Amino acid sequence: MVNEKIRAKEVRLIGVHGEQVGIMSAREAQIKAREADLDLVMVSPNAHPPVCKIIDYGKYRYELARKEKEAKKKQKVIEVKEIRFSPNIDGNDMNTKLNNARKFLAKGNKVKLTLRFRGREMAHISSSRHIINDIADKLSDVATVDKPSKQEGRSISMVLTPIKDK
Repeated sequence: MVNEKIRAKEVRLIGVHGEQVGIMSAREAQIKAREADLDLVMVSPNAHPPVCKIIDYGKYRYELARKEKEAKKKQKVIEVKEIRFSPNIDGNDMNTKLNNARKFLAKGNKVKLTLRFRGREMAHISSSRHIINDIADKLSDVATVDKPSKQEGRSISMVLTPIKDK
């Protein structure tokens, strides 16, 4: 809320240099803001009475945007990378996929291991479950099991989380 859009009858006014001016009507506060060639901005509408400040509104919006941008910089987005296997995977292919999983975990991403079954492979799901558990064991030095292996339709999946260094 800025200038004439402020509908409150009384407001607590904070001056140009951050000093408390006191409680007054919104009209008086707008007049003081005009005299200073600045805007009257409602900073805390939920307070009783609402808190208004005499500031340059454009500069205020710029500062808010800058603070928001700084907060976004400090956030860490964790992605879930998926690695797919088949039950009849060869040793070298397995090692390549394990190395990729290690790279993802080193970057701090979660890894979803998916063992996919096609056609006649569906008849041997129980005998292939050890593959995904072996992969988790091989990655146990860099990851912990976040979600244990679970069958979902034509696949078995498991989620690994990187181990945090202390």
